Amino acid sequence: MANKNTNNKENTSDNMDSLPEIARQYLMYLLTIKSSSKLTVREYVFDLRLFFRFMKKRKLNLQTGQDEFDKIDVTDIDLEFIKSITKADIFEFLFFMSDQRDNINNSRARKLSAVKGFFKYLTNQVNKLEFNPAETIESPTIKQQLPKYLSLDESVNLLNSIENDEENPNKIRDYCIITLFLNCGMRLSELVGINLQDIAPDLSTVRILGKGRKERFVYINEPCKKALTEYFEIRRKYKNLKDENALFISKQNRRISNSMVQKMVDRSFIKAGLADKNYSTHKLRHTAATLMYQYGKVDTRVLQEILGHEHLNTTQIYTHVANSQLAEAVNKNPLSKINQINKKIKNNQEDGSQNENEK
Repeated sequence: MANKNTNNKENTSDNMDSLPEIARQYLMYLLTIKSSSKLTVREYVFDLRLFFRFMKKRKLNLQTGQDEFDKIDVTDIDLEFIKSITKADIFEFLFFMSDQRDNINNSRARKLSAVKGFFKYLTNQVNKLEFNPAETIESPTIKQQLPKYLSLDESVNLLNSIENDEENPNKIRDYCIITLFLNCGMRLSELVGINLQDIAPDLSTVRILGKGRKERFVYINEPCKKALTEYFEIRRKYKNLKDENALFISKQNRRISNSMVQKMVDRSFIKAGLADKNYSTHKLRHTAATLMYQYGKVDTRVLQEILGHEHLNTTQIYTHVANSQLAEAVNKNPLSKINQINKKIKNNQEDGSQNENEK
């Protein structure tokens, strides 16, 4: 193995310096060549470090408890060590995540994705490995869940609640943000990243930079135009901005952050009486997509373009939402309870006959 790095920094989930050099190179490849998001790379730092700790414990037969395990230094792992990792080792890692860490299928699938991507990079991109031990490992089955979303009435209630909140000094900005979420279906990071020049001069479209830095244009409807016009009147009064290009500005005069938007949305849900729904900014994206599909009858391929989905099957989950509502509607037909109705009729007839006999 390579010389141990004695200058480890704080052990945080997004600290690349806690990984072997060869893994850091892979993550830089994801950032610079594949244009992966910082969030994805941050998660992969955590996943790969966990993987290497398990491999080091397994290969070197280290006797560690949970606390010691989480402190295992993996920065000294080199290519020769990685070449010793087998398909069986990776299976053992997945079993460890399930048995010892209680990871559900979704979590194990994400960790396996990080591992598979790493070995694919070593095999195909930099030719460090002749054989990819993770190539044929199937990902754990992920149960597809229907997205949670606001109903039309809840959406209107949320917007009205923000508009009528006289105690909120940022209500015009916040109303504009929620309006864009509910009408354009953008992701949180996409909304935060919007610059002034991304908005067409006539307010007809907004340029959105999505996952993998893929660019798309979304048309702006009348409610969005109105909300943006009113917000621009307020924004023009801001002085000494730290980011003059940012569309949405915080009270610190800088670009509003993801966490600030999420907190604002949480407060808005509480004000609107929706706190118990466990909604989030991503639920607003689901809401926009669901309302467009159900009420606007938008074709799934058009919806795919609006949402910036790479694959159509990701968009088609909204057709499943509609199908679940169809099933619910059918179940609300009074004839769906025909067995209960017949039983009630039968009981009434029996009661009537019994009364006649008593007479």
